[in-house]
Amino acid sequence: MIDRLQKYMAHCGVSSRRSAEGIILEGRVKVNSEVIKELGYKVDTEVDQVYVDDKLIKVEDRKVYVALNKPVGYVCTVKDEKNRKTILDLVNVEERIYPIGRLDYNSSGLILLTNDGDIYNKIIHPRKKIEKTYIAVIKGTPDMKKINQFMNGVDIGGYVTQKSQFKIIKVLSNGNCRVKIVITEGKNRQIRKMCEIIGHPVLELQRISVGDIHLHNLELGKWRNLTLDELSYINSI
Repeated sequence: MIDRLQKYMAHCGVSSRRSAEGIILEGRVKVNSEVIKELGYKVDTEVDQVYVDDKLIKVEDRKVYVALNKPVGYVCTVKDEKNRKTILDLVNVEERIYPIGRLDYNSSGLILLTNDGDIYNKIIHPRKKIEKTYIAVIKGTPDMKKINQFMNGVDIGGYVTQKSQFKIIKVLSNGNCRVKIVITEGKNRQIRKMCEIIGHPVLELQRISVGDIHLHNLELGKWRNLTLDELSYINSI
């Protein structure tokens, strides 16, 4: 079977297709004995041998789909240059898996992991407009003008966010408030930047759902396999 190199790498569970492109450009990939830096290079998956960092890769027979309740203080990467704890320290599976999207170091909540590059692309692609729901504690309590500003889109540094949802759940005794936020994008630190723009910075941030996949009662720092219903939902995207 003839396949693009980065797609084959994703099928092997090395990384997402997008991350695989970076690995190729870094010169870390060999096909047979030749270093390949060309994106879109075609491989014959039945004949060619592909190596990443001099390790032979093969298509994973078993696909893994994991939901993790990430604690604060972990990074959503496979490895960290600063030697901080990564979310993979919390998940005990034999297969090489990688996160679908990310939560920043100081945020907690639902993060999905897989070794299925096709599923990764389904969830991460901006055209899919998959809703991600968060519970946040923000400083102070915004008025309707600021709430509407948030929901209609704000400039977070050269990018205007798409329409979103914002609902005050509870005003706390110290004047801060707990809010529910729903976005369909996943820009770096997007919610923190949006709240900063309207003058109510985030104090705590937790993601509770990605589309129809919910955190529910999953304990902090624990993980589970996705249910059949959740897998059916992903495949229907």
